[in-house]
Amino acid sequence: MGQLSRLELIIDKEKIKKIKQSNILLIGLGGVGGYAFEGLIRSGIENITIVDGDKFELTNLNRQLLALHSTINQNKTDVAEKRAQDINPEAKIKKITKTLTKENIEELKLEKYDYVIDACDTLNIKKELIRKCTKDKIKLISCMGTGNKLNPSLLQITDIRKTSYDPIAKILRKMVISEKIKGKIPVVSSTEKPIKTKDKVGSTSFVPATAGLLLASFVINDIVGES
Repeated sequence: MGQLSRLELIIDKEKIKKIKQSNILLIGLGGVGGYAFEGLIRSGIENITIVDGDKFELTNLNRQLLALHSTINQNKTDVAEKRAQDINPEAKIKKITKTLTKENIEELKLEKYDYVIDACDTLNIKKELIRKCTKDKIKLISCMGTGNKLNPSLLQITDIRKTSYDPIAKILRKMVISEKIKGKIPVVSSTEKPIKTKDKVGSTSFVPATAGLLLASFVINDIVGES
């Protein structure tokens, strides 16, 4: 039996072929992005560009799939590429090991991708992705905040305008309304009220992971026409 034989039991081979041929851009390989990456690769995605300028740190170990003691101080993009090729040697991984800014985001050439997945934690980049993707009709799904939350069952895929109890979504929702941006903007967001912390943002292993898998599931289901 083939590597995707279990998937082929529920998705026909023509749609599997479509999955393999899709070209995905994934921005961010942290707690959310690492699991999104895993879900995409194990679902047969073979063409994926990954963007992250960070290296793994000790504090990543509690929530990031790709973070191990053996990968600390390694580039997240390098670790992701190695894992992907161990899962599926046919996968073609393009690495962009840099931090995105408003000034260099144009270098991504978003229009060449079938789907853009925003798993980054930089608000300005999230804003720019929404602006550019809606303007150019590029499919985008963006993850909102997963920090200071404990209940993964309260995560959902919804439109940015229907989000609640999410500080990041609140800012983006205001931008979308004030700039009169039209069209659906799918996001993964939680209806859980964040736990208040003094300084840094707290995190679990399971809330970011669930959000990442929801991102991957949205893309795969949209490709095969089940969204």
